[in-house]
Amino acid sequence: MRTKALILVFLIFSVSAAFSFSQDKSAVWNGKRCAVVLTYDDGTDFHLDNVIPVLDSLGLRATFYIPGHSKCFYDRMPEWRAAAVRGHELGNHTMFHPCHGKSLGRKWVKPDYDLDNYTVSRFIDEVRVNNTLLKAVDGKEKRTFAYTCGDTSAIGGSFVPELRKMFVAARGTKHGLNFIDSVDLFDVKIFGVHKQSVEELIKQVEKAGKEKALLVFLFHGVGGGSPYSISTEDHSKFVHYLKRNENDIWIAPMVEVAEFIKKKQESAE
Repeated sequence: MRTKALILVFLIFSVSAAFSFSQDKSAVWNGKRCAVVLTYDDGTDFHLDNVIPVLDSLGLRATFYIPGHSKCFYDRMPEWRAAAVRGHELGNHTMFHPCHGKSLGRKWVKPDYDLDNYTVSRFIDEVRVNNTLLKAVDGKEKRTFAYTCGDTSAIGGSFVPELRKMFVAARGTKHGLNFIDSVDLFDVKIFGVHKQSVEELIKQVEKAGKEKALLVFLFHGVGGGSPYSISTEDHSKFVHYLKRNENDIWIAPMVEVAEFIKKKQESAE
């Protein structure tokens, strides 16, 4: 009888705890206090060699924003396809990575891919072609977009209205946290990783937890491949930290988090 009584008490406690958790308004991010999205730009060998293996070993998934002209994407397409099968998002980062060049003093932008010379229709046509290429690789209908250099216009005005018809969300380059009831899904804010320490990255996650926010990390190189590269060791330490704390942090690709936000915002209307 004593054993049965203890079991009953345990069950009552478990149900009460579960109910209490479900009523915890701080756990707004799929049952977690905050959300973290890991994004990696430009589809490089460093992502396949230094990022995806450690993420897969931990059961974590991320978003990789790929321009269609990426040599790594062409050379190692089966590996990108396998990454998509394992749950990573292949996001659209345009076909040729155009940015405003001359008008903003960006001397590194090639004239052929200077948004100063693009019409909105040309830009959207190239984005649509890259969507076709990505779908041929992963078979997915839904994905997110990342603005190249944070630019949102071409000759004729903003191309954002057209992107809203094509994608679930678009990641920008403005620094900051995102809140579930106010984030503009076509101007998602980021934290750009530019050689900061692991401690600084963790500090940003802790801030997101306190403010019940979405934090999107923008990585370029990991272990090389970019002037903004983070070391392989520091990257590994950081994602292991996220794994240890996934009871409080929802870690998912951008497309999944964006769809979750969209449903929440629609239900609140």
